[in-house]
Parts: sequence; structure tokens; C-alpha cells
Amino acid sequence: MKNKAIAGLLYEIAELLTLNNESIFRIRAYERAAQTLDTMAESVDVVAREGRLRDIAGIGESIAEKIEEYLASGKIAYHEELAARFPQGLLEMMAVPGVGPKKARALFDRLHISSVPELEAAAGAGKIRTLAGFGKKSEDNILKSIATQKQSAGRMLLSEALALSKEIMAQCSGIAGVSRMDAAGSLRRYRETIGDVDILCAATESGRKKAIERFTSLAGVERVLAAGPEKSSVVFEGGVQADMRVIEPASYGAALQYFTGSKAHNVTLRTLAKRKGFTINEYGIFRIGEKAPVAAKTEEEVYAALGLDWIAPELREDTGEIEAAATGALPRLVELKDIKGDVHVHSTYSDGKNSIEEMAAEAQRRGYEWIIITDHSQSLKIARGLSVETMRKKLKEIERLNARYTDFRILCGTEIDILSHGNLDYPRSVLEELDFVLASIHTGFKQDEETITGRVTKALENKFTHCLGHPTGRLIGKRPAYALNMERVLDTARRAGKMIEINSFPERLDLADVYCRKAKELRVKLAIGTDAHTTGHLGFMELGISVARRGWLEKNDIINTLSYKELMEYLKKRREHL
Repeated sequence: MKNKAIAGLLYEIAELLTLNNESIFRIRAYERAAQTLDTMAESVDVVAREGRLRDIAGIGESIAEKIEEYLASGKIAYHEELAARFPQGLLEMMAVPGVGPKKARALFDRLHISSVPELEAAAGAGKIRTLAGFGKKSEDNILKSIATQKQSAGRMLLSEALALSKEIMAQCSGIAGVSRMDAAGSLRRYRETIGDVDILCAATESGRKKAIERFTSLAGVERVLAAGPEKSSVVFEGGVQADMRVIEPASYGAALQYFTGSKAHNVTLRTLAKRKGFTINEYGIFRIGEKAPVAAKTEEEVYAALGLDWIAPELREDTGEIEAAATGALPRLVELKDIKGDVHVHSTYSDGKNSIEEMAAEAQRRGYEWIIITDHSQSLKIARGLSVETMRKKLKEIERLNARYTDFRILCGTEIDILSHGNLDYPRSVLEELDFVLASIHTGFKQDEETITGRVTKALENKFTHCLGHPTGRLIGKRPAYALNMERVLDTARRAGKMIEINSFPERLDLADVYCRKAKELRVKLAIGTDAHTTGHLGFMELGISVARRGWLEKNDIINTLSYKELMEYLKKRREHL
């Protein structure tokens, strides 16, 4: 949580410096440091305590001192000094997609707009389109962005909630009398955004008090809302609420099932129970009129009492899982241990922070057999897209690196831009040499449905394309999906024998689970890519797996489960087929 909190302040410093027209080099320094902290696997306070803060690339003396100041006092004076120069609402305006520091400053200077409500009112009244550099399209986009933000208000990304829940459970481990802890609610079901973090704890009477005391005194707790014998609630720095329920071990399974939800799943389960002569609640499953539970200790026992196979939490959305569990037809969902490689990885050749060799070493550490390096193509200048000459240099480096390995391989790929008319961003002579072509859209997000769907389907029909990257282009809570006809896209992928990516980056989680399930029905193969830009980002595979599981996907639906030999045979057949 401290990594996130400090990174947030460093990002804000960069934005405030931009507002103040400061040096671009200073701004970039704070942005780089913020990104480093945001993606760092270790806790920053541990790194600082061990004297390693200044060893981290991108964190110089000045920024290191500010991080240490926050760790000691919970604030950064320089941030407060900069923030005091502008209305607080201006910072919130900058967070609206399509605004940013420069436009926020223009709106403040010319129209005296200093808050999101004022911005929304001015856009609704047609006042912004009159300003130089804006126009009606900008005005419409601002209104759409504000609407998107409102929908996600008070919710956090799945990745953030997972990190917090793991930290809570790690800090609460080893308590005498506590036998088990689990995340519950929408977090256990791996929904893409989460409200409050729910934790369940199985504890004896002696362990109950200790668990509550530990939970309410965790590092980062800003306020204790409640500390009752069964449920405690706290608010962490940044306003995130977490709740802990302490359950007797004898009824833990029933409580875990009940508090995992979803509401719709539980309603259907209660209806089934009633039809079979039972009642079901957080304390167990009971025969009507009897006080002793038939089952309560484990979830498996609770489901079995109703004649059902155990249902994985990711499936509990009342979309046919109960019927499948009654007939033994549940899918054998893909697991993280099944993964043998990552299809979407960036290196320092484009906008990644680590070399190919470093990314490969981390992939090996994770037990992978292969990794595909998919740096950006030549048109995407902002991400240092590779020229043809640089791509050939990259091919040679990968060839040299592969000569060192006996049981691991690096594939040379590209995340290639789908250009305005659906053409790909490299000539045939380059595409023929690449192992994997991941085609993505990075421009023209706001094109109409027919235009953007036509671009994507044309790219999928290109014989050199293997896979469509981050298919809908959404950024959760920031940018809606393109106006894409996904049914047409999936049908084209089916006919052309192409793959669709499940992009695991926390703000994307793209493809949505409903389309993963549709792809499975059409027998379209899925490929999970972390979109990693640092070695730490390879850990986002867990998020991609969660999307796949929510989409009812099994091992055979996903190419990441193939061995290197199987993968190369599959890719070869795809090309030969065309």
C-alpha cells in the first residue's frame, strides 16, 4: 500500500510541475520514479530500511529523500507546497481522460474552471468547444470520460485489491487459534473492480480477539470503523475499506460460500435448497425444521449436500454454473500452473524498462518454457516503435541469446499497429521473419463501429497476423471500449483461424469474460499476454488467468499451455493453413 501511496504522490508532483510549466526533465524524473514504485514487487519501506533505496534505477538522491520523508511522516512537504498553488479540484480535473495538466491549466486560466463538477457543467453547456485547442469532439469526450469515472467511483482495480488482501493475510498470519484466512466477496470471484476488501478468518474463541487486534492495528490503517467480536472494519491510507469476519471453524465453509456470493448465485442456490427440503445460510445447510446443520465445515460439503459438484468462485455469477454442477458438466478451469509462456512482452527495444535477457531470465524463474518479445512497430513513435533496421538487430540478439539456452526459448514477435485502413505496420519482408505477430490498435479509438470493426477484421484476415491484441482497447474506469462489433470480430477470427488476446495488464483485463466464453463456443483460441513492460509485470499472468476462468476457459482453449515444441507446430500450421 505504501508503494501505491508514494507512487500516487510522485505522479501528482509530476502533474503539478506540468501545470507550473517546469522543466520536462524534472517532470519525467518523477514520472519514472512513480512508475518504478508502482510496479515494484518489494515493499518500499523494506527497501529503504535496508539502505537499498538509492540502488533502484530511476530513483535519485532528491526523490529518495522525499520517499524517506513520507515513510517517516506520512507526507511529502514538496508535494504539499506545489499543491497549495492550485485549487484541489484542478488535480481531480487532470485525472479526467482527455484533459491532463495542459488542458486543465487552459480551462482554469480561460474559463476559471477548477473542479470536475464545474468542468461537466461547462461541457454540458457547450462552453468548452469555443476554446482554442478543444472543439465539440473534445467536449463530448470530456463528458463521456466523466460518466465513465462516475461509474467506477469508489471502486479499485482487481490488482490493487488482490495486493491489499495478500498483505492483510500475510500480516495476520501465524496467530495462535487462527486456522485459515481467505478473501471473499467479489475479490474471491476476481471481478475486474472491487469495492471493499472482504477477509474471512477461521478462529477459535481464543484466537478471535487476537485476530481482531492484529487486523485493526495493521500498518497503513488510517481509521478503525468497527472492532466487534464477529466483524471489524478499517480504512487504509487512500480511503480503501477492508472488513474482516471471524468465523467458527465448524461453520467456515458455509460462511465462505455465503460471503463469496454472488447474490444471484446464492439466490438460485437457496431456491434449489428449498426445493430439496433445506435452508441455507452463512452457518450451514439445514433440513427444514432442524437445528443441526447437514453441512457447514467446507464448501465442498455444502455443495455436495445439494447434489452439486464444488463450483469455482470465478463461476459463481448465476450464468449456468449451478445447472452444470448438477450434471457433472462444469469445465476443468485453466490454472496458473498450466502456463508455459507469455505472448505479450516489451523490452528496452521499445518502451519496456528491462532488456530481453532480463525479461527472459524472469520468465525462466517463473518456470516458463518460452516467452514472446513483442515490441512496438515503427509507426508508434511515442512508444519508441522499432524501425525495420532495429527489428533486424533485435532478431539477431534473440538468435544469440537462444544459443545459450537448452530448455528455454525466446520468440521474436511484434505488437504491430493496425493502421487506419487495416493494413499492418511492417512490410512483408519483415513479417516473414517474425515468429509471432500481435496486431493492435493504438490510434483512431473513436472511429465509428463500421470503420473500426472493418480495420480489425481486415488485420485478422492478413495471413501474417497471429493474434488480436487488447481487443476492445478499454482502460477500466478511464476509457471505454472502442465501438467494436465483437461478434463480427470473433466470427472473423474463427474463419481465419486467428487468436484473440486476453490482455492481463491491470487497467485492461481485455477481453471481458463474456467474450472469452463466446470465443470458446466458437472454438477460437485465446492467448494470454501480460503486456509486461518490466520484469515485475510478468506477474500479471494471474489476472489473465482469472479472466480466463471467469470465461469458463480450460487448458486446451489457451495457447499459453502449449510446450515450446507444441507452440511452434501450432504457429507453423496456422501459416501453412493460409
